[in-house]
Amino acid sequence: MKKLKRLLFTFVLLAILVLVAVLAYNAIKFSSKQVKIDPAPDLPLNENITSRLTQAIQIPTISYDTHIDTAAFVAFNQYLDSLFPVITTQLDTHTINGFSRIYKWHGQNTTLKPILLMAHIDVVPVEADTREAWTTDPFSGKIIDGHIYGRGAIDDKLSLVGMLEAIELLVAEEYFPNRTVYLAFGHDEEVGGTNGAVAIVEYFKNQNIQFEYILDEGSLVTEGNMPGLDRPLGLIGIAEKGMVTLTLTARTDGGHSSMPPAQTAIGALSKAIATLEANPMPATFAGPTQLMLDHAGPETDFLMKMVLANTWLFGGILKSELGKKNTGNAVIRTTTAVTMIDGGIKDNVLPKHATAKVNFRIHPKNTIEDVVNYVKKTVNDDRITIEIDPTPQNPSKISDHKSFGFQVIQRTLQETFTDVVVAPSLVVAATDSRHFRDVADNTYRFMPIQLNNEELKGIHGTNERISVENYKQAIRFYYRLIKNSCQ
Repeated sequence: MKKLKRLLFTFVLLAILVLVAVLAYNAIKFSSKQVKIDPAPDLPLNENITSRLTQAIQIPTISYDTHIDTAAFVAFNQYLDSLFPVITTQLDTHTINGFSRIYKWHGQNTTLKPILLMAHIDVVPVEADTREAWTTDPFSGKIIDGHIYGRGAIDDKLSLVGMLEAIELLVAEEYFPNRTVYLAFGHDEEVGGTNGAVAIVEYFKNQNIQFEYILDEGSLVTEGNMPGLDRPLGLIGIAEKGMVTLTLTARTDGGHSSMPPAQTAIGALSKAIATLEANPMPATFAGPTQLMLDHAGPETDFLMKMVLANTWLFGGILKSELGKKNTGNAVIRTTTAVTMIDGGIKDNVLPKHATAKVNFRIHPKNTIEDVVNYVKKTVNDDRITIEIDPTPQNPSKISDHKSFGFQVIQRTLQETFTDVVVAPSLVVAATDSRHFRDVADNTYRFMPIQLNNEELKGIHGTNERISVENYKQAIRFYYRLIKNSCQ
């Protein structure tokens, strides 16, 4: 018996040693995918470089769900023409649906496919009850403690004006691109892009234009968001999630509240909502998320590297930990968000129906049909009907992380940001670029700025702001990107 116990102990010990050896070997084999790139020569920018962005912020080009202030958009485009006179004279300008803009900078080699840099003119409203929480007026463009404040300081006038500043600098140097460069600025991105981006795409299709790559807003350089990584992480979006909103309606008999059934329409709807929230769609590392882990993982400390190199063993734990944070959860699954609810007319009347809007951001592994089927199966209640709201969108296709476009964006990112780790990523929000699938094989989503978690809260939130130095980095990035793409 003792001999058997010793044999069993030896076997378990050997098994543990083998397991540890395999884990360590996989971690060691988990080699870096970073490219060695030297920093670009410094591009001096004077302090006045901020003036055109601050003035752009002062024009409230707000998109509302039902309308826009047309006067503000007319004023904005007039502003661009007056303050970027070199661009107006050197580049072809085309206006789409009154407010969206296309610029064309002719390249010398017409055999090369052009590139497209995108941004959008419109911004989201500022809720009335949050204005007092702002450090300064949301449309002041004021610089406070080295930061430019206001709607659009990040999303997305920073990109728009930064691109134009970079081209102004290049034209002043008498630079002529070898490849044609297009700029496209939609005016209704924040409400879906129907009159802006969609119409711009139709223009390009009618012109039979296919792009080498497209770059739009999206991911950025983050700090402290990946365990075990003590360097900035530059994420280049190679895909974005889809979106569908489902209307769930519970129907029951009405009547007087003094004689209620075991569950009212509101109760049935509440049960369905609680069930959906308690049972999210399955998590996955497939696609862009796995690529992000593969590229960033080798740069982490050894313990984290061991975890990421052995997801066959630690995958469940890793998904569980990522799922505890909103940002982590968003990149590993199709997310469920109950955003609106309505039911009842009086406190002593049983409602005959109650409705809820549930917004799903669809992971590239899933489709709209997958979401609907999952909700039906999960809710499993004949009293609940499910309808798809208008304009659902499947996830974008996944762009190639080994293409010319990705490589030139990666190179430019490493040239302009210090000691940054670069990785492909999944963009969890929607951008105008989702409409451009017919005019380019590869579309990327990246904003050339570095934000901490506190600054990230300003996007669509209170005190949206960007540091002056960050803005200068964005200009340097676009300046280098055009040169790198058009050699």
